[in-house]
Amino acid sequence: MMERRKQHIVKIRNAVLLIVSLIIVIGCQQGAVSEKPPIHFNPNMDSQERYDAQAASKFFANGMVNRMPVKGTVAQSEGYENAEFYFGKTEDGAVVKHAPVSFTANVLKRGQERFDIYCAPCHGRTGNAKGIIVNRGFLPPPDFHTDKVRQFPDGHIFDVISNGFRNMPSYKHQIPVADRWAIVGYVRALQRSQNASAQDVPEEMRAKLASDK
Repeated sequence: MMERRKQHIVKIRNAVLLIVSLIIVIGCQQGAVSEKPPIHFNPNMDSQERYDAQAASKFFANGMVNRMPVKGTVAQSEGYENAEFYFGKTEDGAVVKHAPVSFTANVLKRGQERFDIYCAPCHGRTGNAKGIIVNRGFLPPPDFHTDKVRQFPDGHIFDVISNGFRNMPSYKHQIPVADRWAIVGYVRALQRSQNASAQDVPEEMRAKLASDK
């Protein structure tokens, strides 16, 4: 019985030594010089067809690789000279009080469309801070119709849309600059609609409003 056990142990030991030896031999081969080419599963990227700058081309009609930029293209290093438009601040860093764009009917319509998409889920369609997400437990944002928010400069609202504030994330990657200003205009329109007085009604329409009452 003991003899069989010893033989069994010897077999296990020899097997372990054999495995260790194989591992050592295989490991020593890593980094060794070989005459064989390396294994290359996908050589498609070895030789890429590409154009160098200023090179000739038979593909384009004018025989040149360089193309004219798409209409409206702005170089990465240019286009931000107007700090008030792009950042809602002056060159000195002060928040602008009034938007540097005109709030025309088309701009306000665009602002309403963007507001309903990006802002209404939290702020509500009228800006009363009772959006559908708030109704599901999200912390309510400020009510646009409080005296504090009505006093915010246009540039401050633009900055909040761009960079976020507290629980509100940044929307500068989703909403272009012009659309952010359009939303600012629509927020002002909402505030005006909920806090208007008789003096805000055109004189020629006041009589009609009085008769409707």
